[in-house]
Amino acid sequence: MAGSTAGDKSPLLSPTSSRSVTETVNGSHKFVIQGYSLAKGMGVGKHIASDNFMVGGYQWAIYFYPDGKNPEDNSAYVSVFIALASEGTDVRALFELTLVDQSGKEKHKVHSHFDRSLESGPYTLKYRGSMWGYKRFFRRALLETSDFLKDDCLKINCTVGVVVSAVDCPRLHSIRVPESDIGTHFGMLLEKKEGSDISFVVAGEKFRGHKLVLAARSPIFRSKFFEGLEEDNTEVEITDLEPKVFKAMLHFIYRDSLTEDVQLETPRYICEICC
Repeated sequence: MAGSTAGDKSPLLSPTSSRSVTETVNGSHKFVIQGYSLAKGMGVGKHIASDNFMVGGYQWAIYFYPDGKNPEDNSAYVSVFIALASEGTDVRALFELTLVDQSGKEKHKVHSHFDRSLESGPYTLKYRGSMWGYKRFFRRALLETSDFLKDDCLKINCTVGVVVSAVDCPRLHSIRVPESDIGTHFGMLLEKKEGSDISFVVAGEKFRGHKLVLAARSPIFRSKFFEGLEEDNTEVEITDLEPKVFKAMLHFIYRDSLTEDVQLETPRYICEICC
């Protein structure tokens, strides 16, 4: 029997691979400052804050300083900053601040990290309250005579791109699940009457339906079709509803929405049948 020798090589295992993907999770926020003239004079270093907004798992806020952030600027400039408003350590991000031109000429003032390379990479925020922005964002005298100020209102758009890294396994593929349009499909089933197996007579007007759909959506229909005397019936007469109300109810059962011209009393009937 032949045996292995010292020179024999062990069989190679199948090679494996992985890939590190670094990208940004982006989000935007629009901050409207109404009553700019009333904000002036609140003092150097005092700011107006936007509502917090979430990007990349962190809370952010826009800070607007109508009298400037630092005393050395002598209130000659307004300052704008983006602040990390939640706990975080060494959060790396890209930023964009846009002062909106309200004349319609699209001559916005934009400071952006996006679509250009940064020598030192994305900006790093060390802790909650860390900020990035401009002490001398815009000279106040010019701002107050510009198209950026209209009806005593300023508009600032902010985009934050939080840097995230993940290991991607080539054998695993993400699947994008589309938004549900099941209501549309069931609605077409109702309109075309395909496969209908039950009809309703309401004040002489006939409506076609599907027992399984109706039973799945309404305990009353389920009881009638599968537990009661009407299990084998193919036609049911409705005596306590108007045709337009019954039609609206069928629309809700199949599409999960109400028609625009639904009457005020119709939702009550729907609740009684479907709930």
